[in-house]
Amino acid sequence: MVWLVGASSGIGAATAVALHARGAQVVVSARGESALNALCAVHPGMAALALDTTDADAVSRACDEVVSRFERIDLVLYCAGHYKAMSALDFDLAQHKRHLSINYEGALNVLAAVLPVLRRQGQGHVSLVSSVAGFRGLPQSLAYGPTKAALTHLAEVLYLDLHPLGLGVSVVHPGFVQTPLTAQNTFAMPALITPEVAAERMLAGWAKGAFEVQFPKRFTLWMQLLRILPNRLAFAAVRRMTGH
Repeated sequence: MVWLVGASSGIGAATAVALHARGAQVVVSARGESALNALCAVHPGMAALALDTTDADAVSRACDEVVSRFERIDLVLYCAGHYKAMSALDFDLAQHKRHLSINYEGALNVLAAVLPVLRRQGQGHVSLVSSVAGFRGLPQSLAYGPTKAALTHLAEVLYLDLHPLGLGVSVVHPGFVQTPLTAQNTFAMPALITPEVAAERMLAGWAKGAFEVQFPKRFTLWMQLLRILPNRLAFAAVRRMTGH
C-alpha cells in the first residue's frame, strides 16, 4: 500500500498513476480535494484523502485512517512543495515561512505520524522529494533551496537510524521537471523533463534499493560537481552559468 502526500499534480500525481498501473493500492493526498478526486476518477481503485500537511493533527488523523483502511503502509512519499523565486533583494519573511511550513515542517508532520506505524510493522519505506536546488546556493532560491537542503540532510539521518531496523529510506533529487511550480520560471530550464519521466526514474531507483535517486543525470551530475567544489570555484561557476 502506497501513500503519496502532495499528489494532486506534477511528480506526485505521475508517480501515483505509475504505481497504480503496476497494481499498487494507492492513496493520494494534497490540499486540492477537487484535483485529487479528478485523478481518482480516471484511475478506479485509487483513493483520495484531502490533507493540509502543515496541520500536524490532521496528518495524524489521516495516517490513522489509512492504516485503518489498508492495515499497513508499505511506502510513503512526501512530495508536497511550495516554490516562489526570491533573492535577498526582495526578502519576504512570510514567503520564507510558507516554504518552511510546507516543504520541511510538513514532512516532519508526516514522519511523526508514519514512523511509529513502520516500526511496528518492521517493514516499509519513506521517500522524501528534495531537489538539486538544495546542493548549493543558487540565485532566486533564497527561500526554496534551504528547505530542500534540510530535507536531504533529514533523509541522510533517517537512513542511518532506520536502515539497521530493516526500514527503507530514500531521497529524490530532481532537476527541472515540467510542473505547476516550475511553470513560473522565466529562465530557460536545462534538461527539462516531464513528470511521467520523473516518476519512471523514481520507480527505477526504488527498485534498485538506491538511497539517492536523481534525474536527469545529464543535469544533476553538474549540480553534484558544484556540491563538492570549493566555495570560491562553486560561486564563480554559478555566476557564469546564471549571469548573476
